[in-house]
Amino acid sequence: MTALPLILRTEHPGDTHGIERLHARAFGPGRFARTAYRLREGSAPVADLCFAALVGSYLVGSVRLWPAQAGGPLLVLGPLTVDPSFEGRGIGGALMNKALDAARAAGHGLVVLVGDAPYYRRFGFTPVPPGRLIPPGPVDPARFLCCELVPGARETVAGNVSAVRPR
Repeated sequence: MTALPLILRTEHPGDTHGIERLHARAFGPGRFARTAYRLREGSAPVADLCFAALVGSYLVGSVRLWPAQAGGPLLVLGPLTVDPSFEGRGIGGALMNKALDAARAAGHGLVVLVGDAPYYRRFGFTPVPPGRLIPPGPVDPARFLCCELVPGARETVAGNVSAVRPR
């Protein structure tokens, strides 16, 4: 028996409920109170920068990028979610690379997230310099990370980070 291949594709509208179930399973009900959630609250993800991972027809992972601002435009990544029964197979890394490559190709300059620095370091994320960007709630400074997709992009933003809400 051969293993089914991993398929990475742009998120479809029909994926929404499956992705929400993944988030609930991975992060629980407390996810809505976290600063990471507040960075994107009231916003809509950038459709072309949201990706799903499937094994066969089974949704096993997702990543989304959201528009935000802090004196200039930036993106917020999150959540990156992989079904716990599929962890350790490189799915999260494949989703991260796909999302960051797409954001870079679309001309975006900077991505921020709240996450585990040792994991995200391999994708180019480093801690946000102290006082440069202020998240909308408490966060461990070692977990507030940014990745320049364009050299110098970090210098184009400063201040309070807020989600860009649809008009």
